[in-house]
Amino acid sequence: MLVQNLAGKRVAFAASGGLDSCTITHWLASQGVQVICMTADLGQPDEISMTEIERRMRACGATDFVALPLGSATAEMGLNVIQAQACYEGRYWNTTGAGRRVTVHGLVREMQKRGLKIMSHGATGRGNDQVRFQVIAAMLEPDIEVYAPWRDPAFLRRFGGRQQMIEYCEQYRLPIKATREKPYSTDANLLGLTHEGGRLESLATSADIVTPVMGLWPRNSPDEEAVVAVRFEGGRPVEINGGKLPLLTVFQRLNELAGLHGVGIGLHLVENRFVGVKSRGVYEAPAMELLGTTYALLKQIILDRRANEIFDCVSSYLGRQLYQGYWEDVGSQMARAAVARAARLITGTVHVALHRGNIRFVKAAGVTHSLYTDASSMEQVGSFDHADSEGFLRVLTLHAKTLARAGQLFQGGSDGVVE
Repeated sequence: MLVQNLAGKRVAFAASGGLDSCTITHWLASQGVQVICMTADLGQPDEISMTEIERRMRACGATDFVALPLGSATAEMGLNVIQAQACYEGRYWNTTGAGRRVTVHGLVREMQKRGLKIMSHGATGRGNDQVRFQVIAAMLEPDIEVYAPWRDPAFLRRFGGRQQMIEYCEQYRLPIKATREKPYSTDANLLGLTHEGGRLESLATSADIVTPVMGLWPRNSPDEEAVVAVRFEGGRPVEINGGKLPLLTVFQRLNELAGLHGVGIGLHLVENRFVGVKSRGVYEAPAMELLGTTYALLKQIILDRRANEIFDCVSSYLGRQLYQGYWEDVGSQMARAAVARAARLITGTVHVALHRGNIRFVKAAGVTHSLYTDASSMEQVGSFDHADSEGFLRVLTLHAKTLARAGQLFQGGSDGVVE
């Protein structure tokens, strides 16, 4: 879809309130497009208010503005990620992918209420977000059309990049926050922050240039440990230090507490984008890291090895699916059903100590479905009689002896095995 096809039409634009949003809104309005800006309130810690974003967008030519209250939905999505342990390429908690899913759901619902058929977004042609916006929207409402300015030749001729956009906004005196000197860009929601671009694009630049928003670098955090108790019931965190809290408040409190102690602050990752190029990010996700770790500690106590094997497979799969924008498809639905079955068993309280970015297990209590029983004891027989292992070992060694006698086990030689 090209801008010349949009004159006089109403377009729902996913606006963050930043440089791209201001530029695109004003440019589209100047082309005769009725731009309805929709901004998702995802509990992002770096934005002053929805009122301020509305002021910017209307000043840039928006015919209407809608604030989408999605903080609680973001917390629920974060819990989905934690229950699936759906990290991407290491310990990145997929905070941006999770936020985009929540945003698109809210955006599509609002478009349906208003009878809007055209969606626009400011995602570039090199990134993951274009896929997330459009694939998710297509699965929710297949008749939606999409206008992506960063894939429109007319827009690209006018704006080569950030500097041209700043110059444009300065020319028209648009209320932007961006400056030419800003060393990197930040994308934020309740679950975490992503810092990338600018000086961070150079691998010669240390991640130390980032000023954390959700906490402190571990080296700057308090020297004293803080012990926190998190209770899960049926896979949901319901208490912090004995006090019952709604899920949104759990995330808010743990972002403060974990962030203060440097937990989940400053993960550096050179990741593989879905489009086939690499990008560098520096991430913050304090509550996600703390809740994800405590959930995993309970899972260790509860699931047996066969259940864990299935869980690990679907966890890795869902991490990729969420990153790529496919959390809605049939494969993800099947995998999420397996995760939900495991979550029903995750009940218990985990006490951990936070110190300089680290999380140390202290103790666990009230783990209803624990498989850690007296059979595991090294000190007493309990329900596991050592003598019972005699027959068990005869069965195991029968197969081992058969392999050896059949000449299948090479002892040295061209295969490189040391004798």
